[in-house]
Amino acid sequence: MDALPLVALVAASAAVAGAARRTPVPAPLLLVAVGLLAAYLPGVPAYTLDAHIVLPLLLPPLLYTAAVDSSYLDLRANARPVALLSVGYVLFATLAVGWLAYLLVPDLPLPAALVLGAVVAPPDAVTAAAIARRVGLPARVTTILQGESLVNDATAITAYKVALAAAVGAGMSWGEGIFEFLLASVGGVLVGLLLMVPLHWLRTHLKEALLQNTLSLLIPFVAYAAAERVHASGVLAVVVVALYLGHRSWQVDFATRLQEAAVWKMVAFVLESAVFALIGLQLPFVLRGLGAYAVWDALRYAVAVFVAVVVVRFLWVYPSTYVPRWISSRIRAREPETDWTAPLIVGWAGMRGVVSLAIAFSIPTVMNDGEPFPARNLVLFLTFTTVIGTLVVQGLSLPLLVRVLKLPRPDPQTQTLAEAQAQSEASTAAEQRLDELLADEHNSLPAPLADRLRTVLERRRNAVWERLGAANPLTGESADDTYRRLSRDMIEAERAVFVRLRDDRRIDDEMLRTLLRRLDLEEAAAYRESDAS
Repeated sequence: MDALPLVALVAASAAVAGAARRTPVPAPLLLVAVGLLAAYLPGVPAYTLDAHIVLPLLLPPLLYTAAVDSSYLDLRANARPVALLSVGYVLFATLAVGWLAYLLVPDLPLPAALVLGAVVAPPDAVTAAAIARRVGLPARVTTILQGESLVNDATAITAYKVALAAAVGAGMSWGEGIFEFLLASVGGVLVGLLLMVPLHWLRTHLKEALLQNTLSLLIPFVAYAAAERVHASGVLAVVVVALYLGHRSWQVDFATRLQEAAVWKMVAFVLESAVFALIGLQLPFVLRGLGAYAVWDALRYAVAVFVAVVVVRFLWVYPSTYVPRWISSRIRAREPETDWTAPLIVGWAGMRGVVSLAIAFSIPTVMNDGEPFPARNLVLFLTFTTVIGTLVVQGLSLPLLVRVLKLPRPDPQTQTLAEAQAQSEASTAAEQRLDELLADEHNSLPAPLADRLRTVLERRRNAVWERLGAANPLTGESADDTYRRLSRDMIEAERAVFVRLRDDRRIDDEMLRTLLRRLDLEEAAAYRESDAS
C-alpha cells in the first residue's frame, strides 16, 4: 500500500486550510475550490470516496467533536425546531426533491429519484459548524443549525436505505419502512444511553491522562460500531454519547481535559480539511460516469435539483417556524419571539457536504435482478453539483446576508461582564473554602505560601474585570493583557536559560524536559486566558 497519496492529501489540505485563515474566504470553500483545480493537475492520484471508509471512519469523529462542543442545555431548549429540521425537513426534502427529479428526468424511476432525494436531503454538520463560527451567527440560530446537522444524517441514511430497498427490488412496505426508521432512531438513542454512563465512569476512574485520551479517541468508533451492529443508527449513538460526555466533561481530570482539547482540535482540523478537499477531487470521477447523458442535459438537471433543494428548504423552514407558534400558546410562552430574519438565515444555511457524497457513492451498481441501477451515474453527478452549488452559492453569500440583515451579535462587553460576575462568585466560594482548609491544623502552611494562594485567587478574580478597564494609551492593551505579555516574556527568558544550562551539560535532557513542561503549562494557561478574551 502506497501511503504517499494519503500523506500528500492531509499535508496539502492542512496547508490550504491554514492559508484560508488569512483570507476572507471560509476554509471549506477554499478547500473545495483547490480540490476542483487539483483534480486535473498532472500527477495527482485519483481520490475516490468510499462509503465504507467515510461513514464508519470519518463521520464518527467529526460528529463527536461537533457534539461534544455543543451545549446540551441549549439543544434541549431548542428541541422542537431541531427535531422539525433534523427529522421532518429531511423526510420532506426526500419526498419533494425526489418527486421533482422523477418529473424532470426522463426514464428515472420514482424509487431511484427518492434515493437522490434522500442523498441530498441532509445539510452537513462540519459545514454548518465551520460557516457558523466564521460568520458569527446569533447564538440560537447557531444552536439550531448545529443540532439539526448532528441528527439529520441519521434520518437521511435511514430514508436512503428504505428508498434503496425499493429501487433495487428488495421490496419494502410502508410498515417495514416505518419500522426501519424507528429501529434506527430509537435503537441509536438507546445504544447511546447504554454506553454513555459506563464510558463516563471509565473516563473519571482511569488515573493516567494518556489512557483517558486513548479512550476518548476510541469512543466515537465504539458507539458507532455498536449501534450499527444491531442495525440501529450509529450517528445518533455517537451524538447521544458525545452530548453526555461534553456536558459532564468538568468531572474529568484537568490533565485529561487539557490533552483532550488539544488532541481533538488537531484531529478535527485534519479530518475537516481532508474531507472538503476530497469533495472537490471527485469531479473527474463524477464527469467520467455521465455516459449516455449529454453534458447540457445533465447541467440542466443539476440546476433544477439545486434550485429545488434550496426552495424546498424554505418551504419547510418558514411554516415550521410560525405554524406551531400560532397553534400552541405553550410554545409561544416557552420559546423566544423570532422575526423573519432568523428563518431566512436557517433556510439559506443549508450547505451539503461529504456525507451526501459518501451515501451517493454507496449506491450499488446493479440491482437484485442483475440489471444496472437506473441513472446511478447521473445521481452521483446531481449529488456532486448540489454539494458544490450549496457550498459555493450559499457558503459565499451567507456572510454577506448576515451583514445585510444586521443580525444582533453577542456584545463583547456584556459577555465580559457576565464572565467577571461568574468568576467573582467562584472566587468568593474558593476563598471561603481556603479559609476552612487553613483552619484545619492538618493543612498548616507557612504564611508566605498561604498568601501566594490568596494572590493567585485575587489575580483570577481581577483578571476579567481588568479587561473592562481603560486601555494603556501607548499600547492599547488592558492591564491584564500587559500582565500576560510580560509573563510570557519572563517565561521565554527562563526557557533560554534552561536550554543554555543543558547545552553546557549542567543539567541533562530529562531535567530540561521537566523544567520546560512546567513553563509550557504556565504559558498555556496565559494563552488560554488571552484566547478567551
